[in-house]
Amino acid sequence: MMEQRGGRGRLNRTAVLAAAVVILFLASVLLGSYTVTVPDFLTIVGNHLTGGPKIPGASFIVMENKLPRAVVGTLIGIAFGLAGALFQTMLRNPLASPDVIGISSGASAAAVVAIVVFGASGAAVSGAALVGALAVAVLIYAISRGAGRTGRGSAAGNRLVLAGVGTAAALQAVVSFLMTRADIRTAADALVWLNGSLNSANWDRAGILFLALAALVPATGLIAGPLRVLELGDDAAAGLGVRVNTARLALVVTAVSLAAVATAAAGPVSFVAFLAGPIGRRFTRKASLPASAMVGALIVLAADYFAANLAPFLLGGTVLPVGVVTGALGAPFLLWLLVTANRKDA
Repeated sequence: MMEQRGGRGRLNRTAVLAAAVVILFLASVLLGSYTVTVPDFLTIVGNHLTGGPKIPGASFIVMENKLPRAVVGTLIGIAFGLAGALFQTMLRNPLASPDVIGISSGASAAAVVAIVVFGASGAAVSGAALVGALAVAVLIYAISRGAGRTGRGSAAGNRLVLAGVGTAAALQAVVSFLMTRADIRTAADALVWLNGSLNSANWDRAGILFLALAALVPATGLIAGPLRVLELGDDAAAGLGVRVNTARLALVVTAVSLAAVATAAAGPVSFVAFLAGPIGRRFTRKASLPASAMVGALIVLAADYFAANLAPFLLGGTVLPVGVVTGALGAPFLLWLLVTANRKDA
């Protein structure tokens, strides 16, 4: 009886998060520097779908700017939220997010190489970021597996985190070196991408991202069964019949793919994956992948609305990339997490 009540409570809280995502999505499209009424929005979308007459100016702003930006923001938030929750739950470590363990650094390094060395832009940069994230994930997993054969007492999760932190530091040095060698204009383009931004969102990116998530989200649901058992530890999971290495490999591949496609679409939007899991867990009082996905979407949509609409008034016209805002949110949360962990250990 208590389990049923707890399950209903989590479902209700997740529904609240989903409703908040819908509200923020509509606010991103309808409000801001150019306000659109609900009837006008419905008319614009209806005419676009049926080939009807366009409203001068408004149709372009809604259909080519605001709406694809909100769609891409929602989708990357879901992807980052799921990726972070998978890593953190599977490895039993709140620091195990793509930002911390090097996945985002791999994407960033590959993208900067493409921009600075090869002069790439647009889809080529996104493709390079996707390849870089996947390649670094393979490297980190191989290093952690190799360390596990020679070192007994360490948990697999800690090995993976440490391998990722070391790899991320090396890749950050590569990015810094390339930035110092680039001319000012190229360095500025690379810096915008490195901060994570939705300014380049369009329907092509939204379509590719949607197709990727249409495959990865159901895959996450199919392989997420062993997650709760893996939280008990490798020995306990193996004792309960879970094939630990196979389950972990499948979860890692899925989580890396989620983080990679999101990073390729909008750049390494920092700390979304890191924040979504813990906030979702506290809101629903238990680890929940759907809640983490909704929280990730909320963070991105709220941060982008602030960066695009409120920051210019506060900062004299300066429009911030969304990654700057999420980074400002994530840094104090990380410090708070470390302080509370120290209190528990004491």
